[in-house]
Amino acid sequence: MKKLGVLIVLLSALLLQGCEFFKKHPKEDVVAECYGKFLFVSDLEGIVPENASVMDSINRVNAFIDSWIQHNVLLHQAESNLSKEELDLSKQLEEYRNSLVVYKYETQLIEQKLDTVVSEEEIEAFYEDNKDSFQLRTTMVKAAYVIIDEECKQKDLFQKLMSDRDTLLLQNLDVLASYYAVSSYLDVDHWIRLDELTNAVPIEIYNVESFLKKNRFVRFDWNDYICMVRFEDYLLEESTSPLDLERDGIREVILTQRKKALIDEMKAAVYDKALKNRDFEVYVGMPSIDNAKQ
Repeated sequence: MKKLGVLIVLLSALLLQGCEFFKKHPKEDVVAECYGKFLFVSDLEGIVPENASVMDSINRVNAFIDSWIQHNVLLHQAESNLSKEELDLSKQLEEYRNSLVVYKYETQLIEQKLDTVVSEEEIEAFYEDNKDSFQLRTTMVKAAYVIIDEECKQKDLFQKLMSDRDTLLLQNLDVLASYYAVSSYLDVDHWIRLDELTNAVPIEIYNVESFLKKNRFVRFDWNDYICMVRFEDYLLEESTSPLDLERDGIREVILTQRKKALIDEMKAAVYDKALKNRDFEVYVGMPSIDNAKQ
């Protein structure tokens, strides 16, 4: 396979540049050249999978070489049109390198020392302390629905189970819906947006608050189908969002706060240690008040 890979590389180079290229570099294992930069056979390692066909291998190598050439052509164009000052990226590179080193250290510190266990008591306390921040932007409902064919022989049973206030009967609909329902959603334990429900079931609602107050069960015909919707609970837009909806978000906020506290604590400890050991000195003080006025 290794010999075949080299053969493919050489063939690809021939297709791209012709035999004259190899006359220029008879002793070098070079595949391509662009503005004095060279692409070597060793740079193509791993490009071709072990089980690739010959044609697929050639196509992959050609694509890689073409991408390399395009990149270097663009780079040459950019370098030719930028001033020396603009091309001097040493400061930016140093700043990027320093930021990356600090980021990696902070990430390692978080992985090693962050307590990721957030208790239910902490979540509930955060929720109670910040209730004003948890405001719904849309109406939420706990609801279930089924859509069945109007000729379905089980439609009366569906209506009995959907309209009965006993939620245990609703759970018995799972099997029945799997056989007879065109579409269904039966999880009344979780909140969903009202607009998600109306996208699935074409209920006409003109006054949301009035409709939800008056209707616990709705049945209506839609084309050749019968739609049944059961409302278990609702929360109107701009009301306080329930804890069930906010639990995961609160956990992430608490963890983010812990991360920040851990990083701040580390920074303070490192600074205090350096100060105590006199590892740094400030040679230029703050400007005096008189100098600042001038």
